[in-house]
Amino acid sequence: MARSIMLQGTGSDVGKTVLVAGLCRIAANRGLKVRPFKPQNMSNNAAVSDDGGEIGRAQWLQSWASRTPSSVHMNPVLLKPQSETGSQIILQGKVWGQAKGRDYQRLKPQLMDAVLDSYARLSAEADIVIVEGAGSPAEINLRAGDIANMGFATRADVPVVLVGDIDRGGVIASLVGTHAILPPEDRAMIKGYLINKFRGDVTLFDDGLKAIHGFTGWPCFGVVPWLKAAARLPAEDSVVLERLARPEGRALKVAVPMLSRIANFDDLDPLKAEPEVDLVYVKPGERMPADAGLVVIPGSKSTIGDLMDLTAQGWDRDIRLHVKRGGRVIGICGGYQMLGKRVRDPLGIEGGVTETEGLGLLDVETEMAPEKTVRNSQAWSLEHDVPLSGYEIHLGVTDGADCARPPVRIGNRADGALSPDGRVMGTYLHGLFGNDAYRRALLSTFGIEGDRLSYREGVDRALDELAAELESLLDKRWLDDLLAV
Repeated sequence: MARSIMLQGTGSDVGKTVLVAGLCRIAANRGLKVRPFKPQNMSNNAAVSDDGGEIGRAQWLQSWASRTPSSVHMNPVLLKPQSETGSQIILQGKVWGQAKGRDYQRLKPQLMDAVLDSYARLSAEADIVIVEGAGSPAEINLRAGDIANMGFATRADVPVVLVGDIDRGGVIASLVGTHAILPPEDRAMIKGYLINKFRGDVTLFDDGLKAIHGFTGWPCFGVVPWLKAAARLPAEDSVVLERLARPEGRALKVAVPMLSRIANFDDLDPLKAEPEVDLVYVKPGERMPADAGLVVIPGSKSTIGDLMDLTAQGWDRDIRLHVKRGGRVIGICGGYQMLGKRVRDPLGIEGGVTETEGLGLLDVETEMAPEKTVRNSQAWSLEHDVPLSGYEIHLGVTDGADCARPPVRIGNRADGALSPDGRVMGTYLHGLFGNDAYRRALLSTFGIEGDRLSYREGVDRALDELAAELESLLDKRWLDDLLAV
């Protein structure tokens, strides 16, 4: 069995995903066979793994950092929220069922066998497995049947490092409180802690470190500042969209409605990285900016629900007015379905509403069907005559007159639809903007010369920079012992 370590947080969004990615790249750079693992993830930002199933995009990024093909076993349980109370359950890459929160708590013990099976498979092929927890182990109300944090760590005998986020305040109380609230068998799994997202002079926190040690006895394995390279990595959780700054004075403004069940929003990251693009996420209660040249409607885990919310926000009027002014619209996956005249869900797959009107910007209609398309795809842009690669994760079949003008060919089949004037386009292909030739061709239609650098090469450089930063910041003895060849 491989060596292992698990990073758990004092709360959500403390930076575990980035730290695991950085440790994976350090291990890979040292010549180790490293595998990332997250027993349970909750995210609508999904990827198609190299072995053909759905996993969280964070684990897909961590596999990239590890320089190894991605696998469904890196994220055996993926919860994709469809409503405020319920989620679709993906088990080892495939749809397993649906459950509301209370029902899911009762189902978790049934999923532990699959979690341990996936972990064993990764351990058999690796030198080290770096595990990411979810939420916080201090959520002791969820401890019974837990598969995401200490429930997994104790069953698999994986030592834990606790991560605290100092930027949000109260990090001493968070770490000490976690120590105090955990039962002895869980507390014994924690071997030390990391402080993340520090700003300023680290020596000013020396007394804080002494206080934490005095209360817990845990060693500190490093105080990590805000990592510059992390800003160039795909974001995992939609909560970060709330904090994205709006750059000013750029040549093209791209507006993206922040849908309530937004999915695969990292489709937009390559545009955000372009020096001449101002990518604006429009929050509920805000108007779509009148000076946007392009509106992108992203993927959604609940097309009908998000379409109804979009209309309630008045964004439907804003988008139609944008097109009348000569603006462009691109819809991806669920966003493509919303662009049509109507979306039907006769089997109630997404919920109680079985039919709603779309934006009517494309002459197409969509009907949801139980069969889910999940695959990596090689494609061709018929608009710009350049190759594409991406992936598909969707329910439903879309058809209509505008499908006679497909903007994309995936393998030997046409995909998507284009309006007669060419200003409105929809496709099921995720990852569209990550194709450098396509992105440059698209930007050239707005009179912009795109960045000549490869987006993927930029992410890979960011991972190497992240690894180098962490190597200089983490306790050298702890890191060397962890990654000893």
